Amino acid sequence: MNPARGAGQGKALHCMKAKAKQELPVVPFASEKAWEKWLEKNHVDAPGVWVKLAKFESGIPSVTYAQALEVALCYGWIDGQKGAFDSEYWLQRFTPRKPRSKWSKINCGKVEVLVASGRMKPAGLREVESARADGRWEAAYAGQRTMEVPEDLKLALEKSPKAKAAFAALKGANRYAILFRLHDSKKPETRMRWVEKYVAMLEAGELSRG
Repeated sequence: MNPARGAGQGKALHCMKAKAKQELPVVPFASEKAWEKWLEKNHVDAPGVWVKLAKFESGIPSVTYAQALEVALCYGWIDGQKGAFDSEYWLQRFTPRKPRSKWSKINCGKVEVLVASGRMKPAGLREVESARADGRWEAAYAGQRTMEVPEDLKLALEKSPKAKAAFAALKGANRYAILFRLHDSKKPETRMRWVEKYVAMLEAGELSRG
């Protein structure tokens, strides 16, 4: 690659990231209470926000990610993309939950605790009721640490020792991406196509272990 071209592409990518962050305000919150106060005022009309979360070693008073997520769920919001900021902060995007957006089992569990403790707000409860009504709550997906290998994939891997060994070597996001895709494929024919595709890719060594 031409070095100048590579540098130009890197600069363009940096500008794209900067522009994406500029589309939403970047706001620090010194405490969970400050973040909740902001959401109470803005959760209906705001399109979202990049929350500046102080790194632990910085010593800066800050709402934590776990606290920010719980408050967001109370108001019907959800976390999204993460981003770098500087040596003291990192960014976490929070936005209103979109219609038909999927739920994770982890967040379902968090919400059940929040409901029991009386912390859920009307906006958050409406999102829960909507998810229960249309089946998204029941169809919530497991997290990376707990999602199990489905039977159809297990059977396909048993027929291909090479693919089975390659799958066993997968770690982290790559393994989870396969399992999530299959979980998200509701039609049997769609699942079958994905199973066949992933087995072929594993046999060919096309999936990274990372």
